[in-house]
Amino acid sequence: MKQQLLHTPEGVRDIYNGECERKLYLEDKLHSALMSYGYHPIQTPSFEFFDIFGKEVGTIKSKELYKFFDREGNTLVLRPDITPSIARAVAKYYMEEDMPIRFCYLGNTFINTSSLQGRLKECTQLGAELVGDNTVDADAEMLSMLVECLQIAGLKEFQISVGHTGILSGLIEAAGLDEEEEEALRGLISNHNFFGVIEFIEKKRLEKELKELFSSLGVIYQSAEELKRAKELSEKYPKVHGAICYLEKLQSLFLLYGIDKYISFEFSVISPYEYYTGILFNGYTFGSGEPIAKGGRYDNLLKHFGKDAPSIGFAIVIDQLMAALSRQKTQIPAKQNNQLIVYDEPHREDAIICARKQRAAGCNVELILKAADKNRADYEAYAVRNEIGRLQFMLGE
Repeated sequence: MKQQLLHTPEGVRDIYNGECERKLYLEDKLHSALMSYGYHPIQTPSFEFFDIFGKEVGTIKSKELYKFFDREGNTLVLRPDITPSIARAVAKYYMEEDMPIRFCYLGNTFINTSSLQGRLKECTQLGAELVGDNTVDADAEMLSMLVECLQIAGLKEFQISVGHTGILSGLIEAAGLDEEEEEALRGLISNHNFFGVIEFIEKKRLEKELKELFSSLGVIYQSAEELKRAKELSEKYPKVHGAICYLEKLQSLFLLYGIDKYISFEFSVISPYEYYTGILFNGYTFGSGEPIAKGGRYDNLLKHFGKDAPSIGFAIVIDQLMAALSRQKTQIPAKQNNQLIVYDEPHREDAIICARKQRAAGCNVELILKAADKNRADYEAYAVRNEIGRLQFMLGE
């Protein structure tokens, strides 16, 4: 029984020593980057009422929520997603505000999903939300911040796939697909089975242009020029055409921000979150099978909480980012300013005075009274195990 107490439940893990220090360092650097754009920190509760993440809001399925009850019998859930919590907070405290509101956050999310492929059920997310701005400039700013954060983290090669909800929904409407057919199509896209998509569409009696647009769901576009053919094909389908024109306009701003080489356009980008209404995007890099970042525009989400305000946001999954950095052999440049002073009783006062001065100067200092059964080699090995940069002995020997 005591041995069982040493283990964590499936899908969660301990983070300690050097890894924890590097994680905290990375979080601090990224949070500072978001604040440099004028985003203000916000913290929301780790658990909320069930309705904050209910089906009507368009977040994850109920069976994937961690649910429990308070003393009054209310159903509560551990947050699976921080965006609805911030939407609730904005509606509560900024109901009359008609100017843009910028928030950034750092917190853990909890999803009771399958742990296949080492997927964690508790993850740390860092992100930003821009409320009250429906312009293409707001979308460009959000993606620029995301690129900057990934660069600050140390990534050299990464790609952000940008799509638009209007493209797929417009194609589905134009093809006249029923609910069952739409679900089947979305399943094929989720599994990146684009041959299956083509086979699915070939069975339908559709116009040539529409079939070609469906075939383009698996295409990766790197520039507005490459979007030209899809734009021409979509002229007969206003919803699809409008979405592609919007991506074209967005591309021109990427050039101004100097981030165009990190951006690709993919009409197949979809999300399990149903509250997205405009652009949506995922960030990928080597060494991670899951997106390291995700986000999009959600212009109707705040209406569920009584405030009509367009919004866009993104979240970086810190755990996925750190795993990718590790697999790419990219070191997080955490400061190694830890010191260890080993002293004996005659040097106790000198050691304490020295440690106080070093701490006042910004160093982390650990004090250890030398044990009789330990020698210098023992403490040197201890310093190595704990990534202590400097070791000082204050001994009378």
